[in-house]
Amino acid sequence: MSKLIRPTNYKALLDMRQTEQGIKLIKEFFQQNLSTELRLRRVTAPLFVLKGLGINDDLNGVERPVTFPIKDLADAKAEVVHSLAKWKRLTLAEYNIEPGYGVYTDMNAIRADEELDNLHSLYVDQWDWEAVVTKEQRTLSFLKDVVERIYAAILRTEYLTCETYPQIKPFLPEHIHFIHAEDLLQMYPDKTPKEREDAICKAYGAVFIIGIGGKLSNGEKHDGRAADYDDWSTIADNGRAGLNGDILIWYPVLERSFELSSMGIRVDKESLLRQLKIENQEEREQLFFHQQLLSDKLPLSIGGGIGQSRLCMVMLHKAHIGEIQASIWPDDMREECEKMGMPLI
Repeated sequence: MSKLIRPTNYKALLDMRQTEQGIKLIKEFFQQNLSTELRLRRVTAPLFVLKGLGINDDLNGVERPVTFPIKDLADAKAEVVHSLAKWKRLTLAEYNIEPGYGVYTDMNAIRADEELDNLHSLYVDQWDWEAVVTKEQRTLSFLKDVVERIYAAILRTEYLTCETYPQIKPFLPEHIHFIHAEDLLQMYPDKTPKEREDAICKAYGAVFIIGIGGKLSNGEKHDGRAADYDDWSTIADNGRAGLNGDILIWYPVLERSFELSSMGIRVDKESLLRQLKIENQEEREQLFFHQQLLSDKLPLSIGGGIGQSRLCMVMLHKAHIGEIQASIWPDDMREECEKMGMPLI
């Protein structure tokens, strides 16, 4: 409960029936726009994968995946996915997707170690997407172009939502601001990473922070990122390391920064080996996914995840993600939210 944000004078602009209709409208419209903008084909995704293949997303490396034995596979262990960051790249190869095209899917995950608050739930739903790129496209300028196209789809979704529900007023800026995590550190050297995000998002409204996962000049990471999907150690064409980042906005309902997407150009062989060495995870080179990449069986790619419930929360001006999705919450949080006018589904 200590992490629950209690917005002053909060009042939901839509009742629960309108909210459910709004969720449907937003999800259908945004995924069609994303598909068209990035030339993505929808594919069906797994809820769980076999343990020990290196396919599951390790997030920050400390989160425990939900695991269970499979009776018909001699009790081999399966893991509920954290995300599909690496599975999607295997799918690009399986479907022989050409450069300039990709796939997207509805990703549903369980993150049992999540600390529950207004933005974080045990249940995670994303549009996970991945597209094939050429060697020449593995640049920061290409990454920025893709970010701007995703942000354009977000803006169109906001316009449709506000047209459908006039009581909801638009607040997102027309353009998204780019900044490297190191430059952000230099701007706010006395602040924590979260405080830096709040400051830059409040100043610009929408921001893409570049270079998530590598250590900055203070010896710390802006945030954690697994070593085997995003390329966060490449020296990009602006002289800074990193070909990945996060899309964040300033969310006035909660008066804080709000992450909508994590994405990046994926590792090639060289950056995979370099990052595994940096993280002292060289033993992972022997796993199935990593062997596929090191033996040139996987295409170069760019990809990411965009939170479905989070996007709906922002578009509908909700104060708690539990107003958008059905999940499990502590009883005292449910009671407190009910008192504040934000009933959890």
